[in-house]
Amino acid sequence: MEIPALQSNVKASSIPFEQLAANPNVSKEDKVKEACRQFEAVLLRQILGEARKTVITSSVSKDSNEKSIYNDMVDNQMADSISRSGSFGLAKSLEKQLVHQAMPKATAPVAKPGGH
Repeated sequence: MEIPALQSNVKASSIPFEQLAANPNVSKEDKVKEACRQFEAVLLRQILGEARKTVITSSVSKDSNEKSIYNDMVDNQMADSISRSGSFGLAKSLEKQLVHQAMPKATAPVAKPGGH
């Protein structure tokens, strides 16, 4: 009789970022991947917020706190959506660099004895 592993598969994206590093149920690779994705999302929020500042406002619509909060929510959701889709590509590039530096044994090709 085979007993399934007690550790469940936990998605790194479902864990609050503050608790991600200490969670033993998430692999190091998944932790690096999620940290890179969240960094990309933060950068995208900054880009979207700065881009919104360049939009000319109409005299008909007044700037208000409600509009500012709504725009921030839209920017946050859009940044998370872009980041999760992987279409921006920064997280993937950053992940490759970090995995190469932090875990070189996992990415280095294994040399065969006596071979080329």
